[in-house]
Amino acid sequence: MNLEDLKMKLSPYLKEQFGSDFEIREIIQFKGGYSNLTYLLKTNQGELVLRRPPLGKKISKAHDMTREFQVLKSLEKAGYKKIPKAILSSEDEAIIEVPFFIMEKVEGLILRNRLPDGIGLDKEFFSHLSKNCLDSLIELHQLELEHSGLSVLGKPDGYVERQVLGWTERYQRAKTDEILAMEATSDWLKENLPSGSSVGFIHNDYKYDNIVLKNTDEPKIKAILDWEMATVGDPLMDLGTTLAYWTEPNDPEILKNFNLTHASGNYSRQDVINYYSKATGSNMEDILFYYAFGIFKVGVIAQQIYQRYQQGFGQDPRFAALIHAVKACGLLSKNAIKTGKI
Repeated sequence: MNLEDLKMKLSPYLKEQFGSDFEIREIIQFKGGYSNLTYLLKTNQGELVLRRPPLGKKISKAHDMTREFQVLKSLEKAGYKKIPKAILSSEDEAIIEVPFFIMEKVEGLILRNRLPDGIGLDKEFFSHLSKNCLDSLIELHQLELEHSGLSVLGKPDGYVERQVLGWTERYQRAKTDEILAMEATSDWLKENLPSGSSVGFIHNDYKYDNIVLKNTDEPKIKAILDWEMATVGDPLMDLGTTLAYWTEPNDPEILKNFNLTHASGNYSRQDVINYYSKATGSNMEDILFYYAFGIFKVGVIAQQIYQRYQQGFGQDPRFAALIHAVKACGLLSKNAIKTGKI
């Protein structure tokens, strides 16, 4: 569906919701993401953001727009402030052919895999950003669950094992190439499950390009985006995914496309581990497992997107190279397991 068709199909529904004088003036697709599709709606009543699943077959709850909407509403009810306001959602596929939801647009700076033209950020900025990023992640992990009602959003018992088995199954369903390092990582994860785990509210896709910053002068976090995989589970699984995205200067170039943490001034992965451990008192003896899982998961996500590209669901040229990201994830996890270094 092109943007004009989207505008034509969406307009009558939004007039019903917001009033007959409501007008969509322009729709622009955000190009930064690799998965769920996000659009800016410029209207006569201000700017809104629409989220919908990616093109192609349904993959998992990761693309459940109604659930993401419910997560945002639950966090709002719990008093959590660093979110865009969720406005409405619809499962009626007669409107734009897929479920979708609409939220407010939070103004600010989002850092993708490279700095915007004309913007220079120094080491001090990235050092502060690293700290702010981790402080916000820790704040999320320490949210009260029972009285807030957030506990109903997940099933923490057996969470780690379910995640390992679930992401392994997703990989097998999406596999297009034989990548032995990914298979070996999956086997190692199943054989090395931690003996215990803690419970917290987790984002599951926490990285710089899912964070809205105040501006280029101050890396204060205004909002966190993309809550489609959020749940209640082991916070170290969340930290492991963040570590997987936390690329360093010597990491494979293709993986640097996922985060700007390789820029000078950022914390190293070991700095991240040390900071989180000191701030939370968490036992880090199994952090290699959580890191290896995070890399494997990133590889599976890249594989799923690459498979959809191979099937013709999307023409973004970035998707053609994602098989190399899968291979890089396999090698990175294999080397980490072999050396014990993160």
